[in-house]
Amino acid sequence: MATLKDVAKLACVDVSTVSRALNNTSYVHPDTKARIFEAVKTLSYHPNVLAKGLRKGKRHTLGVVIPFSQLTIFADIVQSIETEARKLGYSTLLCHTEDDPEIERHSLNRLRNGFVDGIIIASTGQNGHLLRDIHASGIAVMQIIRKQEKSLSSVVADYKSCAYETVNYLVAKGCQNIGFINGNMHLAPYKGRYEGYEKALNEHSLPKYCVIANGNCNSFDYGYQSAIDLLDQNPRLDAIMAAVDIQGMAAIRVLKEKGLNVPKDVKVVSLTGHSIGGLLETSMTSQEIPAKDIGQMAVNMIVKDIDAPENEKPSVQHLVFNAVMIERESS
Repeated sequence: MATLKDVAKLACVDVSTVSRALNNTSYVHPDTKARIFEAVKTLSYHPNVLAKGLRKGKRHTLGVVIPFSQLTIFADIVQSIETEARKLGYSTLLCHTEDDPEIERHSLNRLRNGFVDGIIIASTGQNGHLLRDIHASGIAVMQIIRKQEKSLSSVVADYKSCAYETVNYLVAKGCQNIGFINGNMHLAPYKGRYEGYEKALNEHSLPKYCVIANGNCNSFDYGYQSAIDLLDQNPRLDAIMAAVDIQGMAAIRVLKEKGLNVPKDVKVVSLTGHSIGGLLETSMTSQEIPAKDIGQMAVNMIVKDIDAPENEKPSVQHLVFNAVMIERESS
C-alpha cells in the first residue's frame, strides 16, 4: 500500500510539499502539483482521511454494504444493525450494491475516505483485495451472511446444514424427486447450500434436479423461470427447495398456475426464511436464519474492534449460527 513518502519520492519533492498539495493548505507551484497528482495516480495512493478524523475523535459511524434489502433477509439484518448501533452510540450509512462488483468497489472507496469507523458487508466476493487493503489501513471490517475472506471476521449461518437437513425433512415426508433453486456458486452461502443438498441426496440415492444462477438470483423472475426449468427436468417433481424466500414465492406461483397443489402435489421450502414467509397466502415452510442475532453480533464485534487499542485488536473470528426449521402450510 503506497504511503505519502512513496508519493514524495516519485514526485521528487519532500513530504510536506505533497501534504500541502493534497490538502490545498498553501501555495504549491502548478507544475509541482501536477507532478504530485501524477505520482498519486501512478501509485494508486489513497489518503487515509479516516486516520486524520480519528486524531480528532472517532466519527461513530458504521458503513453497511449489502446487495439488496427489499423482500430479503438483509432487511431484517439491517434493522437489527441500526438498532444495536444506536444503542452503542453509532450511526449507519447504508449502501446497496445489487451484487454488482463495480458498484460495490465504488461504495467501498467512498466509505473508506473518512466517512466511517468500520464497514459491515455482505460482499460479492470480487473485491477481496480492496477489503483487505481497507482493513490494513486501520478501518474495521466485518462480513455478514457471506464469508468470502478468511482473513476478515464474519458472522454467518450454517448453510450446508440448512440444505442437508431440509432434504432429510422432505424425504421423511415421502419426497423422492427434490428440485433445488440455487444461486451463484461463487458466493459462499449458495456453495454451502449446494454441498448440503448434494450430500443428502447421495446418502438417500436420490436424483439431482438443480438450477444454478450465474448472475442475480434474488428476484421473483429468476425464481419463476427456475421453477419452470425444474418441472421441465422432471414433471413428477414432488418438492422444491429455494435458496431464498423470493424464489420460493415464485415457485409457489408457478405450481398454482400449473394446477398443482401445494403441498399435496409439491412441497416448497425456503432455505433463508425471514419474516415475510409466514404472511403469504400459502405460508412457506423455511429454515429461519436468526437475522436479529446476526446483526447484533456483527455490530458488537466491530465496535469492540474499533474501540480496542492498536496493539490489542481482537483476533479474526468466524461465528456460525444455526437455522431453525419453521413448518408452515407449504410442506
